[in-house]
This record gives sequence, C-alpha cells and structure tokens, in this order.
Amino acid sequence: MIMATRYYSRQSNLHSNPRRMWCHRLFHLQSRLQNLLKGGVTCWALQQPNFKSLFPLGIHGHHTASKSLNCAWQQHEDHFELQYANTVMRFDYVWLRDHCRSASCYNSKTHQRSLDTASVDLCIKPKTVRLDETTLFFTWPDGHVTRYDLEWLVKNSYEGQKQKIIQPRILWNAEIYRQAQVTPVDFQSFLETNEGLKKFLQNFLLYGIAFVENVPPTQEHTEKLAERISLISIQVFHCLKHEGTGGRTLLVDGFYAAEQVLQKSPEEFELLSKVPLKHEYIENVGKCHNHMIGVGPVLNIYPWNKELYLIRYNNYDRAVINTVPYDVVHRWYTAHRALTVELRRPENELWVKLKPGRVLFIDNWRVLHGRESFTGYRQLCGCYLTRDDVLNTARLLGLQA
Repeated sequence: MIMATRYYSRQSNLHSNPRRMWCHRLFHLQSRLQNLLKGGVTCWALQQPNFKSLFPLGIHGHHTASKSLNCAWQQHEDHFELQYANTVMRFDYVWLRDHCRSASCYNSKTHQRSLDTASVDLCIKPKTVRLDETTLFFTWPDGHVTRYDLEWLVKNSYEGQKQKIIQPRILWNAEIYRQAQVTPVDFQSFLETNEGLKKFLQNFLLYGIAFVENVPPTQEHTEKLAERISLISIQVFHCLKHEGTGGRTLLVDGFYAAEQVLQKSPEEFELLSKVPLKHEYIENVGKCHNHMIGVGPVLNIYPWNKELYLIRYNNYDRAVINTVPYDVVHRWYTAHRALTVELRRPENELWVKLKPGRVLFIDNWRVLHGRESFTGYRQLCGCYLTRDDVLNTARLLGLQA
C-alpha cells in the first residue's frame, strides 16, 4: 500500500528528453526533480486599480482636449499624458517613437520592429501633436510621422495593462467545479477537430484541469494525445490499469485558496508573494547525481496588475530558510499556515478516480494534486508538456492565454 499525501508539488518545464513517456515507477523521482524550478498556470483579478487624476497642479505645456471623444492630452517636458476611455496614461517620448507602426519602422507581416531603437535620440520630443478623429499624429524633429489609434494606446499602455487580466479563469472549490458540469472531450474529437481541441483548451485555461475520455489505455495513444497540443515536456496522467481499490487523485485550485487568503488577510498574501525561498533536491542514487535549487516566493504575481500566475507549494523540498531576517521568517510562517489551512479545507478538495481511457491534464502552475493510498497493481502513464507551447496552441485557436 502506498500512503496518501496532503502536500502538493509544483512542477517545472525542465525535461531531459521531451519525447520520453514513463510509467508509475519513475513518476515519484521525476515529479520531485520538476518541483525545484518554476512551478506547474486568472478569473484572477486580485483587485482592480482605482484610477485617480494624474494631472498635478501647475502643469506647464501644451494642452488639447476633444469633448466629443472625451479625450485630452498634455505635453510635459519628459512625457506625454493622455486621458481617454476613463484612463489616464503617461508615455515616454522615446517609447512613442520606438513603437511607431509605420512601414519604415515596423514589419506588419512578421510583427517585428524594423527601427533601430539605439538610433532614437533619448531626448527626443515631438514637434507637433494633433488628433484626427480617433488617431493621434506625432511629428518628430526629422519630419517622420507616427500615428497611434487611441484604442491601441489604451490597450498597450502601462495603465491599460493594469486593468487587463492576462488570462481569464474560474476559481473553484469542489462544489463549484461539480456545479459547472464541465464535460470531458472525446478522444477522436480532440485529435481530429480544432473544435474539440479548442473546447479542451478552454476548459484547461478556465479551470486548470481538463479531461479527455475514450482514450485507448496504452502508452502510445497517451503520447499521441499529448503531442496533439505540443511537444511532450503541463502534467498529464493516464491510469492504464488498476486491479485493486483506492488511488483516487486529489485536486485543489491553489488560486482559489490564495484568493481566500487575500480576502481574509491581504498582508499575509503580500508576504507570500514577496518573500523569496529556496527549494532544493539532492539525489545520489546509483548513477543519478543531481543537486537542483530553485528560488522564488510561494505566490507569483504580475507586478502591474497584481494577477496571480503561479503558486509554489512543496513542503518536502523547501530548503533552509536563510533568505530573510528572523522577524520576517516568523510572519512568513504565519502566512504560510493561513494558506495551508485554505488548501486543506475539505470543501476545496476535488477527488477524482482515474480509470483507463480517461486522461487528466493538470495546470501545474495553478492546481495542486495528491493521491490517496491504494491496493493492488496500478499502472500509470504520464508526461509533461511545455507550458509555453500549450499556451501557444490556445492562442492560435483564438483563446486568451
């Protein structure tokens, strides 16, 4: 009998052989190796920023406003300030010149910059600025004209990014997931149609887990399934055979648990997102010699919009905490305990029974997993997929990722 674990590990994209498939006896070692670097993928909008007026008193410079568009701009000495679509934006003048999308500065077919950024004067300022309907025109000292659609500026400004969610997600506990009635995707539809693949990836991006059913219980078909998305290297489980009892898989939405910490104790959430920790794995068995170290906070957030994108939670491989002073360490333990309580709440635990023909894909950057004890013979096949390639496939099918 193999005992269950209530600790959940984060996996990385590290792989020695991207096309290798392995079975149950190699899984424990491979999983521990993967834990050490960055882990396994938001409607995760932690908070919407409150925009206040960024116009200071005593502004000097040219100011123009368009009442019909509710648009106003201000030319400052070192930056351009734009108010549009209820957003106040600030743009560095070099940025405005560098991001020019004219034919001489940008190749629209390859989506690559043609302009040599190093050739732009760091003290550059536009000679004139004018608005034509919804387009701003900047004329530079050498006569070059850069045009920007107002909506493009909102979308690509720092202030606009603060309002944008990188990847929409549905946070769940066990009941929320069951109520959603997320249906698995059929194996043939997954392999042969973009609609089937897109439905699968939509489930995966929203919930962090997704199932494919009616898969022939072989290593070869599991590999074929994984390669439909990307080169083998997110975590995939397929139970090929189980002659016994138990062995259910435990799934917990780490982002849902983190949100509960944020709502109940924002200062503890902040601490978990800032304190750097080391995770370490040392192996000296036979010909296998490894000493791997990964560094990072438990919760990883985008600094501009506070969106959570990665949770690391592996108590087994956490190294000695020697990266912060003692008073911070004590507060970190308190915060870590708060997160652990949320992760271990029974209502947050989704238990599923893996069986031959049903393949489980897990977003290791978001969803934590474990397994209960089992009896009898159990053969498990699995692999990892390169995260960047999974998101690439999703974007090619029109999904936000």
